[in-house]
Amino acid sequence: MEAIHFLNVNNGDCSIIEHNSGRVTVIDVCNAKPSSSIVSQMEMFIAKAYTTGTQGNFQQKEHPVNPIAYLQDHGISSIFRYILTHPDMDHMDGIKALFTEFSPFNFWDTGNHKEMSSSSWGEGGSQYSKEDWDFYKSLRNSGPGGFPKRLTLLSGATGKYWNMTEEGTMGGDGLYILAPTQELVDAANNSDEYNDCSYVLLYYTNGHRIVFGGDSHNNTWEHVLDKYADCLEDIDLLIAPHHGRSSGRSYNFLDVLRPKLTFFGNAPSKYLAYNAWRYRKLPFVTNNQANCMVVDTSQRPMNLYVTNKSFANRAIASKFIIGGV
Repeated sequence: MEAIHFLNVNNGDCSIIEHNSGRVTVIDVCNAKPSSSIVSQMEMFIAKAYTTGTQGNFQQKEHPVNPIAYLQDHGISSIFRYILTHPDMDHMDGIKALFTEFSPFNFWDTGNHKEMSSSSWGEGGSQYSKEDWDFYKSLRNSGPGGFPKRLTLLSGATGKYWNMTEEGTMGGDGLYILAPTQELVDAANNSDEYNDCSYVLLYYTNGHRIVFGGDSHNNTWEHVLDKYADCLEDIDLLIAPHHGRSSGRSYNFLDVLRPKLTFFGNAPSKYLAYNAWRYRKLPFVTNNQANCMVVDTSQRPMNLYVTNKSFANRAIASKFIIGGV
């Protein structure tokens, strides 16, 4: 099945794209741990009828998945490309274990210069692993001729496999880079504020348009809308920037994108930007509600599946039906 998986991975991000080509893209990772045992098959439940009113605390944040086990459970044994949207630890938690298990062929990075001080680790420091940070730095410092192949791609980049065929025509895996620009990367390096050098990706497949927002902030969206607004009106699915957190930002980009559905990651309710979506009557689903979410991109409209049966039943039972994604 050609599909997008949005995983429930604590307070972080991990998305998986199964392309029509058979290649697999993983965008960010969190909560990844070595897995030495076979995991029982996850059961998915249809929730293609969903509403802006399907609310409630389903407490799925308490049941995160391990992306390595999830990939194995879904029969995925190799990763063609791993995309790190930006160099925050909640987007690379377990990166070393993921690369050890799946040996991605390509690694996308933004050319940032971020450093972590020694005080970031140990007692009172980051909850994340210095080993993952050091592994990431080894990838970042590698040349394009190594393995995995490191690619530093910027807004508008074209190339074989990600958005071009082997014959040089547009298509490939349908991944289009909307941000960052070199100017955004330079500004992030100068300010040590790395959200605005985050990748923003448009995935185009079977007539569907899906946007992965990374942790992009206002300056990024100013560029994206200035250059690509015509391609982004009324998209099918948005992976919310910064996990859907409020983060003191403008949400004017929603007036252009008007997504038919948005996926939010995990965060305490008081930090999520519910009102920006509710004000515009835009439907959304959170990991805390649905656990893991999968959209079947081979269908039109796309079907939404979730791993939390209680949420699926509640969504389907609702009277206000939006329909497929």
